[in-house]
Amino acid sequence: MDKNMNYGDDYKMIPASSINSGQGIEVLPDLYCYTVQIVNIVLAGDPNTGDFVLIDAGMPESAEDIIGVVESRFGEGSKPKAIILTHGHFDHVGAIIELIERWQVPVYAHPAELPYLKGEMSYPEPDTTVEGGMVAKMSKLFPNEPVQLGENVHTLPEDGSVPHLPEFRWIHTPGHSPGHVSLFREKDGALIAGDAFVTVRQEYLYEVLTQEQEISGPPRYLTTDWVAAKQSVQTLQQLNPTVAITGHGVPMVGEALQNNLKMLADKFDDMAKPDYGKYVN
Repeated sequence: MDKNMNYGDDYKMIPASSINSGQGIEVLPDLYCYTVQIVNIVLAGDPNTGDFVLIDAGMPESAEDIIGVVESRFGEGSKPKAIILTHGHFDHVGAIIELIERWQVPVYAHPAELPYLKGEMSYPEPDTTVEGGMVAKMSKLFPNEPVQLGENVHTLPEDGSVPHLPEFRWIHTPGHSPGHVSLFREKDGALIAGDAFVTVRQEYLYEVLTQEQEISGPPRYLTTDWVAAKQSVQTLQQLNPTVAITGHGVPMVGEALQNNLKMLADKFDDMAKPDYGKYVN
């Protein structure tokens, strides 16, 4: 294990939580969604076998919380086979170094995301000017410098397979970040969408705190390519998922998911793309 890991100089805890923080939902017998403050992690695997993968790594300083929910679901001393990152924004890699040090497991991400995970490149600064509410205005406080995971992070297989999740395939869904990926399982239509789309209006503080369910495009303050973001939503809608766990918000299922995702794909420019902001074309 490469021990030369570090967070960016702007790494810090963000004091924001929703009413769902600390709560988990068994969406399917082998898919468990858990909310860490304002973001979701996913435990993918059967508790009866103990074989599982962690998808995303929560908020800064949340390692003990994540370890606790892992051991509650899979047993004391349990650890995942790997950590899969949908992308490298601060709220999806917040505890990644502590978890690697604890579990000594590999991390996988899209190759386009690796510069932000190997300390080589900072993400563009959050857009505080983008159309939206208080969270968008507060986004200047969010860390955007890269983490340095060294040789602990690996590229996802080129064939679309997901390590240790043989029934899933990863799909490149850029827009919110260059190497953003979503995971899909054909047999039951299960989708782990990351921030390609979410089920809460993440720019608005009241909605974030209350977690009122509403399908929405990717969080505006960190999305830099709205053309790619639209194409990614349309790609995911064409899969006709029956269950979606997103990076923010409550999981959505059935007709509510399919109808709302189709509406988002058809009316993306009206529903998701902001009217103004420094990354808006």
